[in-house]
Parts: sequence; C-alpha cells; structure tokens
Amino acid sequence: MDDPLYRPPIVRQVSELIGATPLFELCRTESDVRLLLKLEQFNPTGTAKIRMARQMVLDAEERGLLRPGGRIVESTSGNTGLGLAVVAAERGYTFTAVVDRHAAVDKLRAMKALGAELVYVADAGEGELATAAREEFAEKLAAESDNAYFTEQHNNPANGVGYHAVARELDAALESRIDILIGAVGTGGGLFGTGSVLRETVPGVRIVGVEPKGSIAFGPPAHDYYQSGTGTPEGATIGAMVDYALLDEGAKVEDVEAFATARAVARRTGLLLGGSAGGVVYEALTRMSALPPGTTVVALINDGGEKYMDTVFDDDWMADRDLLSPQVECEVEELMAKLRRTDSPRTSQEKN
Repeated sequence: MDDPLYRPPIVRQVSELIGATPLFELCRTESDVRLLLKLEQFNPTGTAKIRMARQMVLDAEERGLLRPGGRIVESTSGNTGLGLAVVAAERGYTFTAVVDRHAAVDKLRAMKALGAELVYVADAGEGELATAAREEFAEKLAAESDNAYFTEQHNNPANGVGYHAVARELDAALESRIDILIGAVGTGGGLFGTGSVLRETVPGVRIVGVEPKGSIAFGPPAHDYYQSGTGTPEGATIGAMVDYALLDEGAKVEDVEAFATARAVARRTGLLLGGSAGGVVYEALTRMSALPPGTTVVALINDGGEKYMDTVFDDDWMADRDLLSPQVECEVEELMAKLRRTDSPRTSQEKN
C-alpha cells in the first residue's frame, strides 16, 4: 500500500510497527504560527533510530556484507543499538554494541534485554562521552571477527535513507504545508535524510539543525555536555551524513535549557521528551514570535523521556551537575502559555 500513514491491523514482526508516527501541536499563536512535534518515540524501542537501524541492515544484506548467522557491530549511545538489537533478533544475527557509560542506563539495560552483547570502552565509574574510542574499537572488532559487519552509522548512506519515509509521512499529513524543519544533529541522518526528500516536494522548506553547546559540528568552542545521543564531541569525526549544503542554519542549545524544556513540556502537556528533543523544542519555541503569520514549524522528536528518569527527570542527578534550573523551567512554561492562542483546546478546558 502506498499510503505512508497506513499500518496493517495485524503484524508479525516488531519492525512492521515502524513509522506512521503522530504529529502533536504544542503551540499555535494568534497569528497561526504553529509548532508541530513529530513524535518518533511512538516507533518500537521508543526512538526514531530504529528506522535507520533496519535500513542499514537491509542495505548490508543487499550488498552481500551480512551473511546468515552473521554479527552486527555498532558504536552506540543507546538508541541506534536498540534498533539494531530488534532487527538482529528478527533476522537471525548476533549484535554487539560498543558503548560507554555516558549512555542512559535504561538504554543499556534495554539493549541487553533484547539480546545485545555490550562491550564497554570505559571503566566502571567513568561517565565521559567516548565516541571516538567507541568508533575505533567497533571498527577493529568487526575487522577481526568472522562474518561481522560494522554498520558505522556516522558514515553509512543507508542511515539517511532510513529517514526518507519521515519526509513522506510529513508531506502526506500536512500536504506540503511545512515552512521550517528543525531537528537535532548527531549522525545527521535524521534531519538531513528527512530534509533531502522533503525538499523535493517543498523546495522552500528551511532546515535548521540543533546541537548541544560543546559539540563541534557547527563550530567551536568544544566542551563536555550531557545531552545524550546527539552532537559531535571534541576528538570525534563529523560524520558524512551531516550535509552542510542542505543546512540553512545551525544552532546550539545549552544542557540547562534543553533539559528545562523537556521537564516543562512534561508538566505542561503530560508528554515526556528526551533531553536532546528538549533542546530542539527550546530552539523552536524561541523563534516562534518572530515568524510570519501562518508559518508551520515541524520539530523532529527523536525519542521520549521514559529512558531519562534517572537523569533529566531526576532532581538530584540534575542538581549534582548544576543543570537544575526551576527559573528556566518556569520561563519555558510561560513562553508556551504566551504562544498558545486563546481558543486552543487547553485554554477551553481551563475555562470550563
């Protein structure tokens, strides 16, 4: 069936549940500027990255790089690994995830529950992001193993192809009425894979990338950050999926603002967003008042907040790292309220 929003009533594999994720209107102003969230946490494993995980495996099979009973190897902070674990289980492969202890603990536990082998490149107690070390070790491990394939998500074109369906879903749902597409930039596959296809039907769509302050994809200075699964830390190579020719603007958001937004959205709407998704929403919210009437902004939400109960949504963890800011949370809530027009469903309910 050609409808990108169609899902059969009965499926036989978890991967058949991928896609057809909903759009959530977070804000609509009096001048009809609206912010829509593409909620990719409604995919299996609660993340967009299962889309590209499946595509990378299918592509490897087509190219003869994965044979029956083979081994998939990837360096991951969690979400890609969750997707690969599902696809490996379905298609009869083993999966080795090369990880560090910067990843959310629940992601690591979930990968293990799905049958993945976890190989750490950092000792217990070391919570630093170790992207470069992970990549180097994963490549070495795959090269030394028989019938093993390193999916290498940062430089694998199939990564971007995996998100082409997101563009088709957006186009079908919004009938090409999309003015700005904004999303987090880690590997780059999600934003640029979606944006490359969306530009075919909406040539004027503006593409805005968001990374944590401290990441280097949009320039220095580099420093540590806590937003998980996004950005490019110092010492890591910017992946080939980051398509600067497609990018209209790159923005940076501090951890404090990103996490405060995720927490504020949860309280205001009941919707749990991941930390990096909070950064994307923060950047979108701060732009809305300056946009022309009738503008539609679509924010790509890569995952939900359920995996971050021990971090972003834990006051003690946040306070220990000087990330907890009730003031910024209140400012975000006030901004959302200001940007919501008076006849919105929420306002009507409050009046009743």
